[in-house]
Amino acid sequence: MNKAEDQYPVQSGSTFAKGIFIGGLLGAAAALLFAPKPGRELRGDLSEKVGMVTDRTKEVAAVVSDKATELAKTVSTKTSDIAKTVNQGRNDVMESVRKASADVADEATKATSEVASASEEAKEDARKELNSTSL
Repeated sequence: MNKAEDQYPVQSGSTFAKGIFIGGLLGAAAALLFAPKPGRELRGDLSEKVGMVTDRTKEVAAVVSDKATELAKTVSTKTSDIAKTVNQGRNDVMESVRKASADVADEATKATSEVASASEEAKEDARKELNSTSL
């Protein structure tokens, strides 16, 4: 590398693009200022362009606002539907658990009764056997 390359290194592509963009803006501003139009006409043109940009910005803002409101309503509706579905599922599960619990309680009651009956029968059989052996 020579001395000039060391002093002035090559800039990156993005720096070059920024330079072109800034140069274009400065050139456009200079063209407007040095245009062969009188000051009033130039100011009128600039005012008209600014008005058009402002109107277009308001239109875009209105469209964005409408879309955002519509999206918010859609999200609210979907969320409400999901909440209803989840709540219904929860109710179904709770009802199934209640039924299963009642069935288990009934089976336990039946089993208790059967065990008590079997125990009573075994007791009677043991008494009879004891009485028959002691005679």
